[in-house]
Amino acid sequence: MKLADLASGAEATVYSLEAVSSATRKKLMVMGILPQTAITKVRVAPMGDPIQVRVRGVDVAIRKSLAECIEVTPK
Repeated sequence: MKLADLASGAEATVYSLEAVSSATRKKLMVMGILPQTAITKVRVAPMGDPIQVRVRGVDVAIRKSLAECIEVTPK
């Protein structure tokens, strides 16, 4: 399942970042978005982009196009 398809308020575990470009993957990893990490989709902006997610107690806003490249496993 893609992170963008997760319902608001739902929790999941990051499964794969392989569809993300190498440079962007490194930036996500610095922010704590790593495989096998718990992630919560907090909410979506009114126009649908960006998406607010919570990782390791920190809220991060990411673009919807990026969230569509992040594979997660719902809890």
